Amino acid sequence: MNQDDARLDWRAASLWIAFVLTCFAGWSFKSHCMPGGWRDAEQYTTGCYSDVVPFWFGREVAQGKIPYVQTRMEYPVLTGAQIWAEGALTRTLFGRKAHDGQFLAIVTLANALLAALILRMFLAAGVERRRLWAWAAAPPLILYLGHNWDLAAAALAVVAMMFARAGRLVPAASAAALGAAAKLFPALALPLIGLQALFGRGGWRARLVRAAIVTAAAIAAWGAVNLPVALLAPGNWSEFYRFSQERTGTAGATWDLLANTGLWVTWLDQRNFYATALFFAGFALIVAIGWRRHRDHLWVLFTPVLAWFMLTNKVYSPQFDLWLYPMLLLTAPRLLPVALFALGDVAAYFAEFWFFAGMEGAWPATTPMHIAYAAGFRGAAMLWIIADCVLRRAPHWTGSEPSLRAQP
Repeated sequence: MNQDDARLDWRAASLWIAFVLTCFAGWSFKSHCMPGGWRDAEQYTTGCYSDVVPFWFGREVAQGKIPYVQTRMEYPVLTGAQIWAEGALTRTLFGRKAHDGQFLAIVTLANALLAALILRMFLAAGVERRRLWAWAAAPPLILYLGHNWDLAAAALAVVAMMFARAGRLVPAASAAALGAAAKLFPALALPLIGLQALFGRGGWRARLVRAAIVTAAAIAAWGAVNLPVALLAPGNWSEFYRFSQERTGTAGATWDLLANTGLWVTWLDQRNFYATALFFAGFALIVAIGWRRHRDHLWVLFTPVLAWFMLTNKVYSPQFDLWLYPMLLLTAPRLLPVALFALGDVAAYFAEFWFFAGMEGAWPATTPMHIAYAAGFRGAAMLWIIADCVLRRAPHWTGSEPSLRAQP
């Protein structure tokens, strides 16, 4: 090995060391308040709250109940399967003494492996070094590595993007559909992949056949995961979709921000209608404006479409930022608005949890106006990102070269 090779190996090693340290920081951030259980609202004041902890008993993971069939589950099927598998591993490793802190450790480790897969895909795609470091030391990884189960869908979304980048639209659609079986948002990539198939190279007959195959692949992938559970336990299987329809909103979502600041008060039916109408109108506008510049690689428009969906949706949980962040590093033309988005993410995270702390009489405490300031800052960065992604050229590693255009 020559001196240049040794230097390059050390640079790669330093990246992975930083990634491991970030994952350890994410574990420490969520686990530091586990001994003795959450007390005095510390899960909110310190930000160590995690959905994993209440799921251990609340969804009967500790008893090994099978999601949907034996116990309720408000997540899509692949996420339910992941929760069950991680619970089974926890009970296998720690036996009868297994507890929620150990379950949190297993979930965090699994999420770290998924985050490592994303970093590996970024390396394989030739993403520039600054962005590799922005993932290896990502603030969202610290905040959300042990928070929830969103990284599985995020990883599948990146897999779909990598296949689309290479012009392999059938596996791209399949990966996006599987991502939608974990969390709904990767489904937003499917229309773009379908349009890429329909308007790629070849005659109309070939393109129609290609689009039909891509559509069938997505339906088959999603159906293979969902249909068995839907047939066995239709009520519990559909809870995620009913729950999503019936939720009024969350404190960091645009609709709650408008209502809490007195700008525009809306109710559930109105929010469902306006959110749907605004999203589809924005989706059409993004595709229409971005068509000329991005026609040969429409998949990059998944980033602005996802950002717009997050802004118009009535629910914006803090960990949703983990959906968008890897897409930004992969496709955003500039890093400055991405950095502002990450800054707004951290501010909105603590603004929301300190609001919950205040509701329990703890300090620090915030008000809905503090949440509005933080989420408004984040939203402004997202609007900048949407405009950038639509109007500016995508980074060169996204595969916009003619050799990587969609193939049959």
